[in-house]
Amino acid sequence: HQIFNMTEIIHQIIFLMMVLMSIVTVVIGIERFIFSFVNFRRASAIIKAGVFDVSRDKNDSDQDLIANSLKKIIDLNSTSPNKFDDFVEAVYLELREKLFNRVWILDTVVTAAPLLGLLGTIFGIVETFLALSVSGNSDPAAISSGIATALYATAFGISIALVGLIIFNYLTDRNEKICEYFKILVLKHIT
Repeated sequence: HQIFNMTEIIHQIIFLMMVLMSIVTVVIGIERFIFSFVNFRRASAIIKAGVFDVSRDKNDSDQDLIANSLKKIIDLNSTSPNKFDDFVEAVYLELREKLFNRVWILDTVVTAAPLLGLLGTIFGIVETFLALSVSGNSDPAAISSGIATALYATAFGISIALVGLIIFNYLTDRNEKICEYFKILVLKHIT
């Protein structure tokens, strides 16, 4: 009876962890989507304008990574070529790090959610068999019902992973495009 209670608790903890993973996936996905959208739109606008004028583009928002990064580079354009190349590389790495901030969490969720779902299914099946052995019931309908309920954990884990994968791939693609736009803008405005 004590083992039955422990497996039930573990099964519930696994479901709680999956619910938390789904919430984290949605929250990070929305926040990173908005952040990437703003910066992609800004980079596209600067490229379409054909020129970035530091005095005209006075946007001091921390969210405007492209403009802030270009300002840093343009302001330091008068230094020696070796130091300048290193500085441009440092600014690029800083931009990239800010764009991909917290995206690794989505990658982890995509990997972990199906595994947690399988673990939840295993504990659900164990819980079903323990309940049947305690009650002395060997009805196939009861066994099937318990196993079907346990399989919800696998379905939930795979669902979380699929949503997380779509968000992760979208953000990765969008952020890579922003990085490419930044490289284009640096080459246009420095040379």
